[in-house]
Amino acid sequence: MKIETNHNFHLTYCTNIHPGEEWSKVFANLKQYIPALKAQLAPEKPYGIGLRLADVATKELLQGNALAEFQSWLTELDLYVFTLNGFPFGGFHWQVVKDQVYAPDWSKQERLEYTLRLVNILAQLLPADMEGSISTLPLSYKPWFKGNQLFLASLTSSASLNLAQVVAEMARIRTETGKLLHIDLEPEPDGLIENAAEVVDYFQRHLLPIGGEYLAKHLGISLEAAEALILEHVRVCYDTCHFAVEYENPVSVFKQFQAAGIQVGKIQISAALQVNIPNDREQRSLVKKRLLPFAESTYLHQVIARESTGRLRHYTDLEKALPDLDYTTDREWRIHFHVPIFIHDYQLFQSTQDDISTVLDLLQINHACSHLEIETYTWEVLPTEMKLDLLASIQREYEWVLSKML
Repeated sequence: MKIETNHNFHLTYCTNIHPGEEWSKVFANLKQYIPALKAQLAPEKPYGIGLRLADVATKELLQGNALAEFQSWLTELDLYVFTLNGFPFGGFHWQVVKDQVYAPDWSKQERLEYTLRLVNILAQLLPADMEGSISTLPLSYKPWFKGNQLFLASLTSSASLNLAQVVAEMARIRTETGKLLHIDLEPEPDGLIENAAEVVDYFQRHLLPIGGEYLAKHLGISLEAAEALILEHVRVCYDTCHFAVEYENPVSVFKQFQAAGIQVGKIQISAALQVNIPNDREQRSLVKKRLLPFAESTYLHQVIARESTGRLRHYTDLEKALPDLDYTTDREWRIHFHVPIFIHDYQLFQSTQDDISTVLDLLQINHACSHLEIETYTWEVLPTEMKLDLLASIQREYEWVLSKML
């Protein structure tokens, strides 16, 4: 839905919260939830959709009349698609996902072909008067390459060349249709690029020189023009949960990106679990007990601990961090577990909701991005006390965001 303040924004929620990889299941979920949400939130206005499409759904949607039929449904109900989630390639519900959410990574041909299908789909669905965004993984998963710098260098080079091919296709689409599309890398804990410094380093040392040289030769343009194309079509998906888990200040991050000429193409609105570690061993034991339901087996829940000195330590998953809670001297844990954004305090814990508020306030001053996507995808695995009716929960998240922006 369009939010009209001193700047215009498009707000949606990501449909990755609904199970189903095949297009028929995706479309069934849209029909079940979208009309009801529009009736409550935007009955008289166009309503935007943040569409998650798995690889299999992209192939099915591009067959026969499927895309035309979907477009007719959108038009009939006054709906529009302006952003896609191209991070998870395959299954995302009812199975162990964990680090396989990064596969295939950006060095692989399958990831390139999948993303090009997303580009094709979005180019056809996107209204003529707005830009389109596609969020994607932060190249690969860092723990896979620990200690293997040679292989890591090869992967980074391949990823940059593949992204450059996506840029070339997006540039062609803009020339032919006038539609601006961008692919938005989504940093997260243990991603190959996981924080602001690593994003800037990747752009400057790898993507711009490697991708720029490819585009200059492929398109017959100057290196300067090629690098400008990359900075226009490759941006960052700023997930408020991920950067909060990294203990990064949103104002500082936006300044670093701006100084490097890197744009934020999409903001995913999500909250992480925040735990203040008590000194008392008995209290720590209680914290550990209350954290157990969050150590579930579907998704990775990376933990970054902050010691009293300010030093940060990483755990690849909550289940690996919990045994250390009995004797740790950490002062705080931030956990990559997307909790409802309207919850600030839960039992002994808090959320990083304050970071969301900071980002939304910042956008009112510095219109760095117009695409906002609520992304609490964990409803199925939340502790029972946090679960509400799904439709009511989605609406409540919208209303919380709107209360901060209007």
